[in-house]
Amino acid sequence: MGLLTPVAVRIGAVSWMPRLLPQIVWVDKNLQKATKGRVSVLDIAGLPSLSLNVPGRKTGIPRTTPLLCVPYQGGWLIAGSYFGGPKTPLWVANLRATERARIRFAREEIDVSWTELEGAERAQAWQAMLAIWPNYAKYEERTDRVIPVFLLRRA
Repeated sequence: MGLLTPVAVRIGAVSWMPRLLPQIVWVDKNLQKATKGRVSVLDIAGLPSLSLNVPGRKTGIPRTTPLLCVPYQGGWLIAGSYFGGPKTPLWVANLRATERARIRFAREEIDVSWTELEGAERAQAWQAMLAIWPNYAKYEERTDRVIPVFLLRRA
């Protein structure tokens, strides 16, 4: 956790935040492009992050999405939370449509396989995620959908 993490947690808890997600992603992608992947918005906030790269399920064109992650059991947890918005993020369907993905974590490109967690496994992972980003609880309250949780592991 970094010095700005408490500020990021406060901002992330704001109820209208889902409407700003496209702008946040745009800023983050351009910041990463300008710094050649060395800095992201999540880095500035002192939060662990990765960039998920999966082919689009319809086009096959590789799509990259910066995501908050939680190191977990030798892999990484990611959640399709979309700040508790009503829709599941597009990257979730793209990930579900492929067996493997590629991530960039700590300046390293890594091929990963994934598992979507359910039941007791998801509940345990969710607690680990809440320890890093308590706003996941707020996101759960804001939406009627079950927020998907994925465990990524080196392929």
